[in-house]
Amino acid sequence: MLSIFRNAFKIPDLRNRILFTLFMLVLFRFGAHIPVPFLSAAAMKEFLGGGTDLFSLFDVFTGGAFSNATIMALGVSPYINASIIIQLLTVAIPALERIAKEGIEGRKKINKITRYLGIGLAFLQGAGLYVTLYNMGSAISKPGPVAFFVIVLTFTAGTAFIVWLGELITEKGLGNGVSLIIFAGIVSRIPIGAHSLYKQYLEGTVSVKGIVIVAAVVVVAIVAIAFVVLFDSAERRIPVQYAKRVVGRKMYGGQSTHIPIKVVMGGVMPIIFASSIMAFPATIVRLVSANSLPTQGVGHILLSMLQPSMGPWWTDVVYSVVYFLLIIFFTYFYAAIQFNPIEIANNMKKSGGFIPGIRPGKPTSDFIARVTSRCNLAGSVFLGIVAIMPIIIGAVFKIQSIQIGGTSLLIMEGVALETVKQIESQMTMRHYKGFLG
Repeated sequence: MLSIFRNAFKIPDLRNRILFTLFMLVLFRFGAHIPVPFLSAAAMKEFLGGGTDLFSLFDVFTGGAFSNATIMALGVSPYINASIIIQLLTVAIPALERIAKEGIEGRKKINKITRYLGIGLAFLQGAGLYVTLYNMGSAISKPGPVAFFVIVLTFTAGTAFIVWLGELITEKGLGNGVSLIIFAGIVSRIPIGAHSLYKQYLEGTVSVKGIVIVAAVVVVAIVAIAFVVLFDSAERRIPVQYAKRVVGRKMYGGQSTHIPIKVVMGGVMPIIFASSIMAFPATIVRLVSANSLPTQGVGHILLSMLQPSMGPWWTDVVYSVVYFLLIIFFTYFYAAIQFNPIEIANNMKKSGGFIPGIRPGKPTSDFIARVTSRCNLAGSVFLGIVAIMPIIIGAVFKIQSIQIGGTSLLIMEGVALETVKQIESQMTMRHYKGFLG
């Protein structure tokens, strides 16, 4: 990977794109340290606590901007939620489906709708967060209408600015801008997490237990990275043969190709969906109770089963099992939205293509559906293992700082691999001389 970046810097156009992307990411990190007026950073840290709810996920994705009460506290989460909503509505609403199939212009319209919906969701989330902080008492220095509009509009403007930066990176830089911004936020938290681990187990008197714990965390991280790289590129190739046909004086077809079915078709989206569902009850309780979660009784037990390391050991087992099953469900759900075997089979039939040994039409769509289902099963089990591995390590060694490490690891690996692939494709395109070379 280092040789790819070194060779890319030798090409002026690619070098400018890489430098532009890095500058945008630095600008994002600079904005993540600008405080919001009327809001106390200490109160935000108190509100965040050490939980694993949606707000903790916000803090990871924003690189600590949420816990520091800065203008980019909401990050790109409202935009991601808007993208998910629009994707689901595109399947349910025929008008949006027609717009999405209009090619480049259709995608521009969908992106515009998503952008406006994301800004609207940012305003609503900012307003809900203001009400919660207001109920805490000491979070807002001068409560009132002015503070409300300043805080909420600042949060909304921060999200809009991040989305704009992401679109600039996508257009003039390298990679997907929004994904790279999330990547930068997660990477910025790695030194803090490493220092916390060192301070907890290796600072001062070094014990055998501390060395074992740190070594276990490092080994798990290396193994998880290796599995992520392996499964990210894994795919099942279905062979397709096109029959020869004569059109006028020319003969078309006769070539062989394949349909690539990725094992991890949904990427990190199933984990994000599952973690959001698991964190939703605790988040609602915190919002309506001004951050006072129950510490005993049935309510405490129920919330412990939806948050790791918050109760007895058996609650972690329940959490891991439910989390694992939700990941499997959302893997199949997301694949069903993104991949339509019937449409693929119909397109193959119209083009004169067929799978060797499989009749065209319904048998072909059934065969593709079976292959996709098997790939989804393998991919969902892999995602589930990567997601619950940090939870198991955290429960065994009582480390809360790596509870959401599975999601972060998948996002970092996926974005890094996709960016490297794009750089490779850009270099291949520029080195290709064509017939006149």
